[in-house]
Amino acid sequence: MKNIITIQHTQSEQHVNGMIGSWTDWELTGAGREQAENIGKKLSAEIKGQSWKIYSSDLSRARQTAEPLARYMKTPVEYREKLREHNMGEAVGKSKQWVKENALPVNSFDGRLFPSAESWRKFWERVSDLCAEIVADEAENIILVSHGGTLAVLQGVWLGSDVRDCKFGPPGGVSFMGITENGEHVIRRLNDISYKEK
Repeated sequence: MKNIITIQHTQSEQHVNGMIGSWTDWELTGAGREQAENIGKKLSAEIKGQSWKIYSSDLSRARQTAEPLARYMKTPVEYREKLREHNMGEAVGKSKQWVKENALPVNSFDGRLFPSAESWRKFWERVSDLCAEIVADEAENIILVSHGGTLAVLQGVWLGSDVRDCKFGPPGGVSFMGITENGEHVIRRLNDISYKEK
């Protein structure tokens, strides 16, 4: 039996400033910091008494979401580049309007919006590799703090889907996944936003 909790980072600067997220290293807004604190307090109280391993994307908005939880749980965080959002290459640091005006046409999962961007298939493969590492991890209870696109793909990979388009969950959404005693991959609760509220 393995339990995985995923947390999408809370409100960050790109949610309010018209810029893209991707690998741009945005920080949380004041509201996002409060939401992260609420998640840390509520979730740690719910899962206390169990031993958990915490992994987070190394980008600031994910780190800042993970920190309150780690503090409440008195558990260190291991930061992983594989948990980063979809790499948009030349669009990193640019506005959503710039992306709209400059993106290349993409007709398949192997196409790239920009020359140095990850194709959707490469992104899917990166997350698939991460998923395999999670399954192989000796820890029975794992928390992953990451980004909307990354977690949407992870949920698809977890359920055995082939590469496909995904809809992102809401900022601060908490999901509960697991592997049953029969080896079945399940999602028990998806994108619960109640944890980020006071």
